[in-house]
Amino acid sequence: MAGGREIKKKIASVQTTQKSTRAMQMVAASRMKRTQERMQHGRPYSVCIEELIGHMANASPEYRHEYMIARDVKRIGYVVVSTDRGLCGGLNVNLFRELVRVIRRWEADGVPADLALVGNKAAQFFRAVGGNVVASMGDVGEAPALADLIGGVKVMLTAFTEGRIDRLDVISNEFVNTMTQRPVIKQLLPLPPASSEEFAHRWDYLYEPDARELVEGLVERYIESLVYQAVVENTACEQAARMIAMKNATDNAEEIVGELTLLYNNARQASITQEIAEIVGGAAAV
Repeated sequence: MAGGREIKKKIASVQTTQKSTRAMQMVAASRMKRTQERMQHGRPYSVCIEELIGHMANASPEYRHEYMIARDVKRIGYVVVSTDRGLCGGLNVNLFRELVRVIRRWEADGVPADLALVGNKAAQFFRAVGGNVVASMGDVGEAPALADLIGGVKVMLTAFTEGRIDRLDVISNEFVNTMTQRPVIKQLLPLPPASSEEFAHRWDYLYEPDARELVEGLVERYIESLVYQAVVENTACEQAARMIAMKNATDNAEEIVGELTLLYNNARQASITQEIAEIVGGAAAV
């Protein structure tokens, strides 16, 4: 029963894969809890400083930082936040698809793009499809450190200061819930004004002791916060997407084992029936 033996080997192979995907699902679920906690702890600070910077961009401050001054966009920069590892469904694919769509839209207006990449998957993607990559940071890990991220971002900030790019955006995945993650693009520079009508008029804060010192410090904290929160949130998205992908793989393996088992039983039954028919035929001939 050669066919039956081959089917049994396939069943054993699928079951081995199923054990691996189930283990990866459990590991991802455990890591997802930690990454979600880290993401939730950072969100209030990120939201507050983003609102504060938005209000300042609407104001008429004593000192106006160069990052607050809008320009005609002749070249745009992107900080692209991806994962270091795969097996997380379409998380990276959806992110890269959205980024390529936006880049092509800018290129249609004659605006080329520079890229600073965070994560090994972004580096692999743009190594294959091409792109003007000016900085790349990989192996950021589950608990990224700001010191490991700021180097690549500093390259883009310097390019903005020197006038080599006129706008800087950060693109990453936003965690909606365990089942849903979506790519989002946020403007980093020039500092985007708050969209609320409450702050649409011209106003200002009172600065103590010095407007220049305070504004420069806030701008630096804002950039660090936005990039760090994007990376932390993308990590939470990665673990959630991997858990769902591995669960789907485990369920699919279970279905395949069931189908192969049925096929094996049919083949075994056919073989037994054929042997009985041969024995009966031989007895009748005698």
